[in-house]
Amino acid sequence: MTNCAGLGSDFFDQDCKSLARALLGQTLVRVVEGKRLCGRVVEVESYLGGNDVASHSHHGKRTPRNEPMYMQPGTAYVYSIYGLYYCFNISSKEAGSAVLIRSLEPMEGQESMLAFRESRRATVSKHASKKSPKLKPHQLCNGPSKLCIALDIDKARFNKTDLCVSPELFIEAGKSVEAEEVVECKRVGIESVELPWRDEPLRYYVRGCASVSVRDRSAEAAVNHVQGCSS
Repeated sequence: MTNCAGLGSDFFDQDCKSLARALLGQTLVRVVEGKRLCGRVVEVESYLGGNDVASHSHHGKRTPRNEPMYMQPGTAYVYSIYGLYYCFNISSKEAGSAVLIRSLEPMEGQESMLAFRESRRATVSKHASKKSPKLKPHQLCNGPSKLCIALDIDKARFNKTDLCVSPELFIEAGKSVEAEEVVECKRVGIESVELPWRDEPLRYYVRGCASVSVRDRSAEAAVNHVQGCSS
């Protein structure tokens, strides 16, 4: 059975790095009570398993938590962090590998995204001394946990979901991003990981997109230099 609205298993059946790059420019769709909330994928990270010590499955580690990383390509791996937030990943071809979706550029359903984000912000900051300013469109999904809140993605409902058949969460064909528009750099939030994996260029994002969570200026400069030399 295939979800005719989304990309099929052939798309996800590729190595982790290739899948990460291929996901840039595609559309992540979440259907909530019949309404589409979706955004263009603009930032991802590869977690390769094996020797990649930043991966939950490094050295073949297999637990109930990371089981989706060993399931068929295109399986959702949703895990919690700090007991408050979620991160959404997609399994790739190699056993124990997955792509973390870090940021989206909102496309449809921004009012609902904002409502979900504001509701969570109110819960977390109810004891704050002053009210937080209203979120701008590019801030709705500019981080892995932020996009999960904005699209109402949680572990209980979507962990181990087959994105090829789900009517509620899937990847829809968008427009691929040209290689010269992709910035490759080290991943975010793994400072404690040992070298060389801490600095491996396994994060990919769309250059110049305001919805990217964290810009790597040095990596962007390198891209600009290469383009300048080739022009």
